[in-house]
Amino acid sequence: MAAGAPALGGRSDAICNFVICNDSSLRSQPIIFNPDFFVEKLRHEKPEVFTELVVSNITRLIDLPGAELAQLMGEEDPKLPGANSTASGFFRSLMSLKRKEKGVVFGSPLTEEGIAQVSQLIEYLHKNLRAEGLFRVPGNSIRQQILKDALNSGTDIDLDSGEFHSNDVATLLKMFLGELPEPLLTHKHFHAHLKIADLTLFDEKGNKTSTPDKERQIEALQLLFLILPAPNRSLLKLLLDLLYQTAKKQDKNKMSAHNLALMFAPHILWPRNVSTNDLQENITKLNNGVTFMIKHSQKLFKAPVYIRECARLHYLGSRAHTSKDDLDLLTSSGSKELQPLKSQKRSRLDSCHQEETQQRTEEALKELFIHVHNMPDSAKKKKLIRQFNKHPTALTPGSDVPTSPAPRRTRSRSFSGLIKRKVLGTPVILERKSRDSTPEPVRVSKENVQLLQKCGSPAHMSQAKLKSLEGQKEGSCRRMRARLLSKDSSSL
Repeated sequence: MAAGAPALGGRSDAICNFVICNDSSLRSQPIIFNPDFFVEKLRHEKPEVFTELVVSNITRLIDLPGAELAQLMGEEDPKLPGANSTASGFFRSLMSLKRKEKGVVFGSPLTEEGIAQVSQLIEYLHKNLRAEGLFRVPGNSIRQQILKDALNSGTDIDLDSGEFHSNDVATLLKMFLGELPEPLLTHKHFHAHLKIADLTLFDEKGNKTSTPDKERQIEALQLLFLILPAPNRSLLKLLLDLLYQTAKKQDKNKMSAHNLALMFAPHILWPRNVSTNDLQENITKLNNGVTFMIKHSQKLFKAPVYIRECARLHYLGSRAHTSKDDLDLLTSSGSKELQPLKSQKRSRLDSCHQEETQQRTEEALKELFIHVHNMPDSAKKKKLIRQFNKHPTALTPGSDVPTSPAPRRTRSRSFSGLIKRKVLGTPVILERKSRDSTPEPVRVSKENVQLLQKCGSPAHMSQAKLKSLEGQKEGSCRRMRARLLSKDSSSL
């Protein structure tokens, strides 16, 4: 695919056109991509969404009361200086009748066909910018009329033949702009441009200064130009480019940006059919505003970064940033476009990692708890269970294993109860059995306890065995006394 260049009469701000090309030699050529592609796409496909987005940012920069905002949106007719004057109304009606007698180019509303014809004049002037007094010195009226009739009839003109002078063409271009029904920047935008001229810097205390805030002025003009009608925006770009190149050659043509602004401000910005007395308070602002447009024309037809980002995210299905402030909050100095997406992705990865880690920890605790629960009874097991019980939420998982508390052992102050606890191991069961069978307690000596500890499983010994052990002890004591008596008698 190859990028197709727009025709001479086409809109200069049109989005990139792509045509299918079967030539393999052209496939390797780089495709020119318009950075405002999604902006233009949003403007054409969803004009209401686009206008609301742009106007909301315009009102962030300049203060537009309700009436002026309604005029900018086209909801009310613009109230212009001198509009209530009877003389001005009659003059306006007379001029409209004269325009109806004109052809398809001069005196008619701006169209693509008219721009295609006038662009021939602009192209010729780009090649003849060295003429001294260009746009100030008038041309020959006869040659201008011949050229004007040719443009109205759509006849092809050869301006390079030498029949016409550069001053003829420059004067005719101003005539074309002056006969438009409204200025190139339209009546609706008049009050907004007056407010842009008042944008100044603030000092450290927050007070306004007299120094113009160029960055905010450029941003506001970029936004206003976005909501101009497409033919007006196209011709405005062609005209400001021409005036910018003319000012760069001011050492030859003696026409600075300010001098050019004095020539073109009435055609670009001044309301139609008003006198200088009506604009006496604002003439300086309007002329300086056009001077500023000429000097910074190479920046004014690019959409602000946050508008591009909003339009792109609108079509990508992501959350859109509606203003520059929203974008600044979510971007860093490294990457203004990718950083919000990276931070969101990083937070999602961190949350997933934490969930996985917590899940693995709970599974490991559950296995450990089951393992401890299945261990044989021992002091180590009791210690581990006590640790689990101290931290039930952190260590004991919400498992299916029942954590029934250990049976509370009844304390006995008797010697037999001590033996049952220390030796027999099942005191509650044996105490219940002993209560049911024999109420008489069995007394066991300390030596019998040591002897019982040497046996394999004392918990299963019966009370009969305990009595036999007591009998064995008494017999051994009798024999020990007999031996001692026999030794004493022999020694005597």
